[in-house]
Amino acid sequence: MFEKSVAELSRALGSGEVSAVELAQLFLARIERFRAFNAFLDMRPEVTLAQARAADRMRAEGRATPLTGVPVAHKDIFVTRDFASTAASKMLAGYMSPFDAAVVENMARAGMVTLGKVNCDEFAMGSSNENSAYGNVANPWNPGAVPGGSSGGSATAVAARLAPAATATDTGGSIREPAAFSGITGIKPTYGRASRWGMIAFASSLDQAGIMTQSAEDAALIFNAMLGFDPRDSTSIERASEDYTRDLAMPVKGLRIGMPKEFFGKGLKPDVEAAVRAALAEYERMGAHLVEISLPNAELGIPVYYVIAPAECSSNLSRFDGVRYGHRASEYRDLADMIKKSRAEGFGPEPKRRILIGTYVLSHGYYDAYYLQAQKVRRLIADEFQRAFRECDVIAGPVTTSVAFGFGEKAADPVEMYLSDLYTIPGSLAGLPGMSIPCGFGDRGLPVGLQLTANYFEEARLLGVAHRYQQATDWHRRMPGGIA
Repeated sequence: MFEKSVAELSRALGSGEVSAVELAQLFLARIERFRAFNAFLDMRPEVTLAQARAADRMRAEGRATPLTGVPVAHKDIFVTRDFASTAASKMLAGYMSPFDAAVVENMARAGMVTLGKVNCDEFAMGSSNENSAYGNVANPWNPGAVPGGSSGGSATAVAARLAPAATATDTGGSIREPAAFSGITGIKPTYGRASRWGMIAFASSLDQAGIMTQSAEDAALIFNAMLGFDPRDSTSIERASEDYTRDLAMPVKGLRIGMPKEFFGKGLKPDVEAAVRAALAEYERMGAHLVEISLPNAELGIPVYYVIAPAECSSNLSRFDGVRYGHRASEYRDLADMIKKSRAEGFGPEPKRRILIGTYVLSHGYYDAYYLQAQKVRRLIADEFQRAFRECDVIAGPVTTSVAFGFGEKAADPVEMYLSDLYTIPGSLAGLPGMSIPCGFGDRGLPVGLQLTANYFEEARLLGVAHRYQQATDWHRRMPGGIA
């Protein structure tokens, strides 16, 4: 049963083949069995089983949705009332929120059952899940390789079949990159589609909630419950609700797939390029047309992102001072000393690095030279995508330059680590919906992901394009060895 997708589990629950309590017990046992992956930070079986019993009552009373009783794990960046919410940081160790994040709330309303909170890079800052205060998450395809970040715990939980779905967040690629490294499906919607209320903020103009699953069909089912307007979030977009499964049967014939020439140049590893081109050839076989496009300013995405994101990080994390929020040092001389020591003890190296960069670029005399200029280039990148979408329906290319790298390989060089998001950051800066789907394997038998990007509010089309590929291939059904 643990191998089944969300769609398959929904049908099994609906037919009475399995109960929500039985499913919860199965996945809780698997999480305990594979503790070595370090995917989960907080589990409370009594809470999970109480939710499962409530889901079974919903089904018995005829109040079920397609997701009622389906288990889900939540990234530790979403606050939860019944589980600790730490953002994988010592700064928030043991914090219990008085409320649930909107995304968690929406999924609970649909009857989904929370298995626990999953590990991530501290405050969602990282590309490898090596920045968690609670240890590295292992990639189930190779425990010596990173699962990608910052949503590494979510990716490993789904890849190792410890959960059929997991929430995640994407600021510069933190859903798509770990999905690619871990051989699963991950999607971020248009910025503003998912409420950010109750999501611990990193970079407010970039952070967006999304989902990791086995398949595009699963993601579409969950989006129906997860996304929607939220008046509590000032960045939430007010649009009519829609059915994200509506285009799953869309025809591929005549579809125009744009290939940015800048994404197939220097730096892309041959094994990744081969798998991506094979996936595009499969789309051609199904009747799609490949169109070469250009995103000439995409290469500026990295420097633009690492001005804007740290600036917003510096602002957002200023609240964690030991006075209002967060860890407080046990010994200090005065208020200033307490704040200094509390922040020094509570934050890890990566948040400190980004706070310092962000504070610098926002300081008097540098704001115009760095932050304002970065925002102007961000607009140029967004405009380039709009021009590209006049020539194509979706954009496709690699998610990452290589397959998952080993622990410690890039830790000593932050700039090299930042380059991991080379292909994902442009879409994030533009606020576009994007996803990664498995499309083969590269060096050392590690997964490769295909990135698909659509125009604003075209998540249903994006999911349909991905689903048709997954109907024609079985990469998304492949599982790591040793997890059965």
